[in-house]
Amino acid sequence: MEFGNEFYWFILIGLGAQLVDGALGMAFGLISSSVLLSMGLPPAAVSASIHTAEVFTTGASGVSHLVAGNVDRRLFLRLAIPGAIGGAIGAYVLTQLPGDVVRPFIYLYLLVLAIFILARAAGRFVSRQEVKRVPLLGFFAGLLDASGGGGWGPVATATLLARGGLARTTIGSVNAAEFVVTLSISATFLLSMGLQHLSIVAGLLVGGMMAAPVAALLVKRVKERWVLIAVGVLVLSISLFQIGTALMKLRVG
Repeated sequence: MEFGNEFYWFILIGLGAQLVDGALGMAFGLISSSVLLSMGLPPAAVSASIHTAEVFTTGASGVSHLVAGNVDRRLFLRLAIPGAIGGAIGAYVLTQLPGDVVRPFIYLYLLVLAIFILARAAGRFVSRQEVKRVPLLGFFAGLLDASGGGGWGPVATATLLARGGLARTTIGSVNAAEFVVTLSISATFLLSMGLQHLSIVAGLLVGGMMAAPVAALLVKRVKERWVLIAVGVLVLSISLFQIGTALMKLRVG
């Protein structure tokens, strides 16, 4: 299949996905993979292309958040290093296993987190607590992300926000750490599959790089309560959709 005529669509997909991801700390992979798969592209090529493009888009997003003062460096390190290890393992091992069995449980977990985030936005559960097992969270978020579920942002951001993390620095730190995680995943994909579908990678890259600085400014300027509501609604929608899809597959099966 030729992608020359669809290059500008790839730019728009990358721009929209990165605008959401940079502002809310999640969903670049989920949005772009959903659209690309609906265009009839093979799942393995979609996952590899997205992660390759994300090396550059997450790099631009991380730098933008750093310049905007949105990155907590201690949180960044505690997420990035174990996340990179989990991502490499996930790209090498979990892509060979049936992820459909595990993912419904992950989305049930995200559903609970969405309720906590929305409750916090409504003025409940406002006490801030330090998440003691951030490295473990980073490891499993990286593992899930590499397995094709697009789990880095939803799992890492949603967990930290539900535990009372400050929205601006949580989103900025998660986005910055995602660069290290994506680099690890992409290197593993590159070694195992090679580089394919350059037009998809280039389109996502161009659109994502354009959106990254705008998204970093948005998360800095918008009130925390509205960011929490947007994140909560997004995670709730993703989890309900994925749970519904899994139930439909079971019914058909």
